[in-house]
Amino acid sequence: MRRPTRLDKVRWLIVYSTDIILLVSATGFYNLYVLGQSLDLPRQVFVAAGVLLLVFMALATRPFRIAVRGGPRPTALLAVAGVLALVLAAGTILYTVPVWLAMLAPFVRRRTIVTLSVGWIAVLVVVLALTMGLPVEMLSAVVVLAVFTGIGVGGVLANLWLWRVAKEAHEGQEARSRLAVSEERLRFARDLNDLLGQSLADVSARTARAAGSLPGDPAAAERAMFEVRDLARRSLREVRAVVQNYRALDLDEVLSSVRAVLEAAEVRCTVRADTTALAPEARTLLATVVREGATNVLKHSKAERCTITIENGVLEMSNDGVSGPVGEHAANGLAGLAQRVGAAGGVLRAEPTSDGGYLLRAAVPA
Repeated sequence: MRRPTRLDKVRWLIVYSTDIILLVSATGFYNLYVLGQSLDLPRQVFVAAGVLLLVFMALATRPFRIAVRGGPRPTALLAVAGVLALVLAAGTILYTVPVWLAMLAPFVRRRTIVTLSVGWIAVLVVVLALTMGLPVEMLSAVVVLAVFTGIGVGGVLANLWLWRVAKEAHEGQEARSRLAVSEERLRFARDLNDLLGQSLADVSARTARAAGSLPGDPAAAERAMFEVRDLARRSLREVRAVVQNYRALDLDEVLSSVRAVLEAAEVRCTVRADTTALAPEARTLLATVVREGATNVLKHSKAERCTITIENGVLEMSNDGVSGPVGEHAANGLAGLAQRVGAAGGVLRAEPTSDGGYLLRAAVPA
C-alpha cells in the first residue's frame, strides 16, 4: 500500500474541512423535529423529508472532490441536488440552498456565483415580505442565511484555491528534483566530453598520420599505431575512473541535490555543513556517503525528516524512517563504502538509534 504523501494529507485536510462547511445542512433534521412537534402531519412526510435531506447531504460532498481531481462539471449531479435543495427549502429547510450554491461555486464564474447568491437572498426577502411581512425575527434569520451563503461559497472557493496552490508547490518540488538529476547528468556529460574530446581528436590525428606514412615508412607507421594504442588504453582507464568515482564529486553540489530530491519525496531535510576546511579527497568521500545515505532513505525507509550535519570531517545523517529490523548492509552499498572510508583512514557506522531513528555516521581525515 502506497504511503500517503504530504500532498495527500493536504488534500484530505482541505476536502474534509470543505465537508464541514457543506454538511451544515444537517441542521435541517432539527427543523424536521420542530415541525413534527408543531404540525399535525403524517409521520411518513417527515421520514420522506429526512431521506431527501440525507440524499442531498451525500450529494453535497461529491462536487468539490470532482473539482479537486480536475474533473468536468457534474451537471446531472448538480441538477438533482438543486431540485432537492428547492424541495427542502420549500419545507423550511433553507440551509440547503446556500449549500447547493457552494456545491456549484467551483464550476461557474465568480460573477455568476455572486449573482446567484445575491439573487437567492433577494428572492428570500421578497417571499418573506409578501407572505409574512418580514418580521424582525425573520429578518435576523435572513441575515444569518446571507452570512452563511457568503461563508459557504467563499470557503469552498478559498479551499479550492488553497488546493491549487499546494498542488503547484508540490509540482514545483518535483520539478526541482528532476532539474537536480538533469544537472547531474549534464555535468557527467561535460566531464566525459572534456575527458574524451581531446583524446579522441588525438587518436584520429595520429591514426591519419600513421596511414599517411605507412606506404613510405612502415616503421614510423608502426610506432604511431603503438602510440595510438597506448593513448586509447589511457583514455579507457580515465573513462573507467570517471564512471566508477564520478571524478571528484563536489560536496556542496551533492548536498544541494540530495536536499532537493529528499524534499521532493516529502522528506523534510535540514542541512548544516561546514565543508570549507575539508581536503578534496575527504569532500569526494563524504559526497559519496551522502548520496548513498539519501538513496537508502528513499528506498528503504518511510522517513518524514532527515538531518545532515558535517563538522570537522564528521558526517552524521539521521532520519526517522526505521519501520522494522535492519538487515546486513549490501556489499555494493554501505558495506562497500565502509571499506572505502576505512581504506582512507576513516570510520563509517550505520545503525538504528534508541529513539526509533537511523543514524549514518562517517568520520574521515579532514
